[in-house]
Amino acid sequence: MPRPRQLKTALWIAAILAVLLLAMLIAGRIAYSQALQRQATEARALLDQRAQVIEQHIDRYRIMPAVLSLDPQLRATLANPDDTLQRQRANERLVQLNFANRTSTLTLIDGNGIGIAASNWAGANSNVGHSYAFRPYFQQAMTEGTGEFYAIGVTTHVPGHFIARAIHDERGGAVGAVAVKVELEDIRSDWSERGDLVLLSDANGVVFLSAKPQWRYRMLETPTPAQRRELQLTRQYQGQSLRLASIRLERDIGGGARVVRLRDPAMREPMLWQSLHLPRENWTLHLLRDTTPSLRTAWIARAVAAGGWLLLVSLALLILQRHRIATLRLRSRQELEKMVEHHAEALRTAQDGVVQAARQASLGEGHSLEHLPQGVSVVDAQLRLVAWNQRYAELFRYPLELLQVGRPIEDLIRYNARRGLLGSDPEEAIRRRLDHLQRGQPYLHERERPDGTVIEIRGNPMPDGGFVTSYADITAYKQAARDLRTLADSLERGIEQRTSDLQTAKGEAERANRSKTRFVAAAVHDLLQPLNAARMYLSSLRRRVDAEGRELTDHIEAALAAQDDILSSLLDISRLESGALEVRRAALPLARVFATIDSQFRILAESRGLRLHCIASSAVVDSDEVLLRRIVQNFLSNALQFTPRDGRIVLGARRLRDGLRIEVWDTGPGIAANKLELIFEEFQRLDLGVEAPPRGAGLGLAIVRRVAQLLDHRVAVRSWPGRGSVFSVEVPYAAVQAEPVAAASSGQTHDSEAGSDLDPLLRGRRVWVIDDDLHSRQAAQRLLSDWGCRVDTATDAAGALHMAASLAMPELLLLDYRLGESTGFELAAQLEAEWERMPPVVLMSADADATLRPRAAERGWSFLPKPLKPAALRALSMRLLGRGVGESRPL
Repeated sequence: MPRPRQLKTALWIAAILAVLLLAMLIAGRIAYSQALQRQATEARALLDQRAQVIEQHIDRYRIMPAVLSLDPQLRATLANPDDTLQRQRANERLVQLNFANRTSTLTLIDGNGIGIAASNWAGANSNVGHSYAFRPYFQQAMTEGTGEFYAIGVTTHVPGHFIARAIHDERGGAVGAVAVKVELEDIRSDWSERGDLVLLSDANGVVFLSAKPQWRYRMLETPTPAQRRELQLTRQYQGQSLRLASIRLERDIGGGARVVRLRDPAMREPMLWQSLHLPRENWTLHLLRDTTPSLRTAWIARAVAAGGWLLLVSLALLILQRHRIATLRLRSRQELEKMVEHHAEALRTAQDGVVQAARQASLGEGHSLEHLPQGVSVVDAQLRLVAWNQRYAELFRYPLELLQVGRPIEDLIRYNARRGLLGSDPEEAIRRRLDHLQRGQPYLHERERPDGTVIEIRGNPMPDGGFVTSYADITAYKQAARDLRTLADSLERGIEQRTSDLQTAKGEAERANRSKTRFVAAAVHDLLQPLNAARMYLSSLRRRVDAEGRELTDHIEAALAAQDDILSSLLDISRLESGALEVRRAALPLARVFATIDSQFRILAESRGLRLHCIASSAVVDSDEVLLRRIVQNFLSNALQFTPRDGRIVLGARRLRDGLRIEVWDTGPGIAANKLELIFEEFQRLDLGVEAPPRGAGLGLAIVRRVAQLLDHRVAVRSWPGRGSVFSVEVPYAAVQAEPVAAASSGQTHDSEAGSDLDPLLRGRRVWVIDDDLHSRQAAQRLLSDWGCRVDTATDAAGALHMAASLAMPELLLLDYRLGESTGFELAAQLEAEWERMPPVVLMSADADATLRPRAAERGWSFLPKPLKPAALRALSMRLLGRGVGESRPL
């Protein structure tokens, strides 16, 4: 090969390899970046969950110092710190509260920072008598009212998060503080069960919580002199050696994520380091995750890029080769045409010689059959053998003396019969074979030999009266066909088995789903019982506390309401998943829905400094009134929650071609485009920096989407960050008109009747409370007694019947649905038999059974779901008692 051509080939190979390496590099970098972004997103979501767990764990104890700061015993102890009896009572009080709330320690500190009472007063490491004036949580509590600080205990040497609240005297001055120590070891132990490494550091960058001991009390960055002085003065980590971690940054991903390499503590592979700041505690939560999956993804992308490039190069070479072959064929054809033209004249002049050569070739016709893969035999019109090929002789193993030109074909057939190749009736086979040859009819036949080989025999007549027969060995083809049939049968049986397994698995999944639904309903019922008692106790407590205590009860009421909403949402999701939520679509005037919602939310919007505008609509739509109202109420609740004071909210409807689009506009902070789909998933909440009431668990919009899918309505959201958002649901027009909308709302009447000016209507009235839950029963008794009622209670049906036999019929009966082994309906039938009539009845239940309300209405009863709202119970009691004492009601 000439040297220039070698050089050109080498340059082409070098260029191909260079592009290959470049493609691998680019593909690897892109895939690695994308994989890291996915890992960072997953890590951020996991950190959000971990942060929520931490916040919830600490929030459980934040309210406790505020409650303890109002305790009369602790106030009295601070007023007389030298009184030994008072201090002993304070110690016993703190021990009792510490046991009930399962905290680490409770400490009462005087104005000088000295612990004068503690829950561990009797232990060797008692907090009593030690000074805590140097601790930031005490200093903040004395100056700002509250303080928090994470540190190692001075006396117990056990780390924990300290939450303190100042205790004020009658003049409002701070005379001391009460501190709660919360241990975070439960959270750390939960981290140790997971695969990722999670760290929690303070404002100085010191890791104080980790599942890996080698990371605890590590400094993530070099401290400043001011930070060193602060650590020494506060003795935050006394007794611990704070070592600096060796971290080298390799790549900054953004959003608090980066790739680092750790030298001390040492880790082999680069790690993805994701951080999340907790502003309330001024802590930072870190998650370290191995980047090996991202590196593996990058190498896979490099391999794919290399394979793709090589495939393109191979395709280009194939096209080039085909082009060269086509060029060569064209050149060969042109040369052949020239040769034909050159020899045409010579062929014409040698015609006689060509004819003679053809006659000679006909004498050796058998040689022209040798190129065929089948065995071939040719007979003339007298059924004599005239030609055959070597393959024919090999298939039947004929002796050489038998294969002679002119031998009758019957001799060969009988030779095969004597060897047993024609089956059990050889004479019939010989006759049939000769008959085909004599009549000159085409035929096709398959014959299986004793040795298992299968021969396909094809016979066709010749124009001159002879007959040609081909013999093909199709044993391999037949075996492949049998294998395919066996495989098809095996696959069919496998499919049937998989189908059976899938049906069994589906049945088990459906049973598990039904069991889960029943479990969720039962769990929510049991959880709502103590919430019911807590809310009624709280309503009774509100009358007994001062203005500061009333503020605390309002916070507790808000927390209980949020818990109630979470449980209701969980129950709704369970009902949606199980298909138990009944849909009742009908012609629905939109004005009725808007009027109800406007009456519910207008006062709430005004109390938060918001303007709510409800644009009336006369349209009639096809939907379920309760479920559609639930969707719109959720939109408005979110708007009220995230719209800042002096904002505006608009509820209205736009006409479409086949229906309406109900829209809720707000002037809130808006939602980022990448979060518009995320907000409709379970347990997803956005932190928009808006001062708003406590939020729920992030289930509202998830329920909205599922309810909308159940109704076949389309839900959408549009948002403009910094300007506001609009949530919408599309509903179709109704085919028929609905009844006119009622002008008044009963909810306002009830609210007005529940005012304090009608308290005399309850004073002295006899009320029975029948409830098997102790706390709910006692709370209802306390609440009704506060309203002036005379209350009698019973636990079950036997107790109620015993009271009915000895006491007069009450003026109002509060009856729980579940009473142990019986129900409220069964007890009511027995009471009516005793009294021969029934007083006004209020059926109470925490069950999610949708039939309870209509069943109660059929009997003329009222219905209140648990947990009971005190205002609703009060308004309903006054309305029922206002109708007259002892009014009879049928069952």
